[in-house]
Amino acid sequence: MTDSAPAYSAPFLRGALKLLAAIAPLDVMTAEWAWAGSTGRGVKVAVIDTGIDAHHPAVGDVAGYVSIKLVDDEIVEDRSPHVDESGHGTACAGIIRSLAPECELYSIKVMGPALIGRGQIFVAGLRWAIEEGMQVCNLSLGSTRREYFGVLHELADLAYFRKVVLVTAANNYPMPSFPSVFSSVVSVASHDGTDPHSIYYNPDPPVEFGAPGMDVRVPWLNGGWLTMTGNSFAAPHVAGLIAQILAKHPNLTPFQVKTVLRALSSNVLHEDAAYEP
Repeated sequence: MTDSAPAYSAPFLRGALKLLAAIAPLDVMTAEWAWAGSTGRGVKVAVIDTGIDAHHPAVGDVAGYVSIKLVDDEIVEDRSPHVDESGHGTACAGIIRSLAPECELYSIKVMGPALIGRGQIFVAGLRWAIEEGMQVCNLSLGSTRREYFGVLHELADLAYFRKVVLVTAANNYPMPSFPSVFSSVVSVASHDGTDPHSIYYNPDPPVEFGAPGMDVRVPWLNGGWLTMTGNSFAAPHVAGLIAQILAKHPNLTPFQVKTVLRALSSNVLHEDAAYEP
């Protein structure tokens, strides 16, 4: 499994996972308090991706759409319903919906069928999500191009100050991508577990959290399903979990959300607990 694992997933695999001592009172909270019974109701979750297929039974209703395009070097926003030509966005939306079935999903289309998009379009889509008051943004994409470092850093900080939680997938290859390496985001890579509520904390960032992302069964095109591996599919597990948390505790800031995730990570050991891989 290690040879086939996406890049940046190594800290979350068996044999490498660091066990952490609980720090009271920071780590004295429970899943019951954090998310038990929550359906994510009313939390606005943006999937910035290839679009969402609202007809897939694993997804259901989409609360809003915007498709970002570049026409004659000008950014154009189209808010009419669109389709997913790839399946990638639908997969992410389905994972989020499985954890937070009553969240409000928004589809922000910035990539085409080949999972290729332009940096300007990605930036415009992220800016739209922040300006429109999304509470959680799933970014199972990023840019490795240095010319977008500055503007994406600016937007990540803006989201942080406006209480918009950006959940970013680490690159599947061993090179940094933006905004996943920024400290203001919730950065996620894969572990090989199957419990959707089981997350791990990595005390040696830039990637801070691990979530299920290997051999994950996800919804795809034409009502179908695929089994996929990638950090792309770990991030929406955390986005869905955050939607559950915010539905119960809507006033939490992004750094408080990170604190909750750290406290409830499966590799944080309390005195009366033992780690079970």
